[in-house]
Amino acid sequence: MAKLSVIVAFAAALGRWALAKELPVNMALKAEIYEGGFVHEQIMATKHKVWGEMAEQGAFDSAQYRTFNKDTEYIACEDGIAALVPGDPASTFRCKNIDLFDFKTHAQLGNSSGRGAGSWGWTSPDGREFIAIGQQDGTAFAEVSSKGKLVYLGRLPQYNLAPVSMWREIKGYKSYILIGSEALRHGIQIFDLSKLLEVDPSSPVVFTNEDDLTGFWVEGLPLGRSHNVVTNEELNYGVATGFQPRDGPLSAGLVFFDLTDPSNPTTLGGTGEDGYVHDAQCIVYRGPDEKYNGKDICYGYDEDSLTIFDVTDKKNIQVISNTSYEGFAYTHQGWVLDPQWQQFLITDDEYDEFNQTGLAADGYPVSYIWDVSSLEAPRQTGHYKGLRRGIDHNQYVRDGFAYQSNYALGLSVLDLRSVPSDPTGQGITEVAFFDTHPEDDHLPGGGNVTFTGTWSHYPFFPSGFIVVNTMDRGAFVVKRSDGE
Repeated sequence: MAKLSVIVAFAAALGRWALAKELPVNMALKAEIYEGGFVHEQIMATKHKVWGEMAEQGAFDSAQYRTFNKDTEYIACEDGIAALVPGDPASTFRCKNIDLFDFKTHAQLGNSSGRGAGSWGWTSPDGREFIAIGQQDGTAFAEVSSKGKLVYLGRLPQYNLAPVSMWREIKGYKSYILIGSEALRHGIQIFDLSKLLEVDPSSPVVFTNEDDLTGFWVEGLPLGRSHNVVTNEELNYGVATGFQPRDGPLSAGLVFFDLTDPSNPTTLGGTGEDGYVHDAQCIVYRGPDEKYNGKDICYGYDEDSLTIFDVTDKKNIQVISNTSYEGFAYTHQGWVLDPQWQQFLITDDEYDEFNQTGLAADGYPVSYIWDVSSLEAPRQTGHYKGLRRGIDHNQYVRDGFAYQSNYALGLSVLDLRSVPSDPTGQGITEVAFFDTHPEDDHLPGGGNVTFTGTWSHYPFFPSGFIVVNTMDRGAFVVKRSDGE
């Protein structure tokens, strides 16, 4: 822990020195505490400690959580709250411009441990909406009905049943989902969600890895572990990020596999030039930097930096730029504001609030704004500071709004439409939120700076329904009520 305190002090000093500026990557610090996995291991150990304490307190016991009365259509957000059970503090959720349509516990979704993780959705050609809900022991499947109700359809166990892992991330590719995990020997499961179209909800199906996977990919993953999985539907490939071990052939960076035939995924190549890549977004570049027009670009979130890769040639991947920023502690995830004109992106840092570094030293979550007009020289132009204390985690941008899963704060929706005209972030506003973790509402700052609450969400359904997956309770279905 002494070494960690040095990291915290260094990062805090760095943040004070460099307010609102991008920075060169500190290569000595990178080599000492990031490349070897020290910081990542500390974060994982901290989370396990928090989750262990939650387990002792019974937080993962699904039986304690109240669910919807079958006759309740939805619960409106009124006077800043949505009360699932009036008078019950544990079932009364703070909110703004978001209504509650359903809630199912992890037990109701077929899980035995009461623990959830990543999620992703799919809309069928005839408009039906389906959600894959990551859990500690596998993935649950449900349909989101036209009335916003979760209809449980079954589940897929994790590929290797022992040991289980809380880390389970999911992305979509056409009608398929790709499921990765930190579980040893897990690999990437490829499952066709169109199988759900014929499932009778009265007889949910427990699918098997032996009979029901469309494909499975593990080549290039020596331990079978990956932290995340990414897809590029336009160019028909998937990417495993943060695959272990770090001292493997590609240093836990990016490894690509072809999805042209999902039943036969084949490795395309990869890179470990910038070391471990925690998360990424890989899309065809369309934007102001004419030099890279039409190139296959990955925006990498690499623990201590925003790293931009040219991955057009999977056998010869190039790092275009590698840029750090004020108060960094653990660069976690990000998303471009507009995939058709990639001038700006928004990122989050998972550990700056917890480590009390830089702009997040007071525990209020910080979203960082980047101008990537030049892929070779991205600039951090500003930021947005949250209104309640907590930690930011995963976010996706739809139609100019960032939908953020911010752990104990729940779902936050930021209006980013001012960014192109004011990239300082001063015009960003929080237009809606739904707090899934009422247990910390009484704390100073209105939130808890720890690793509980919501892990992920899926905001891309045409209906406007958003499924929010939490680590402890289960899955919520919510919808904005502000007309956007």
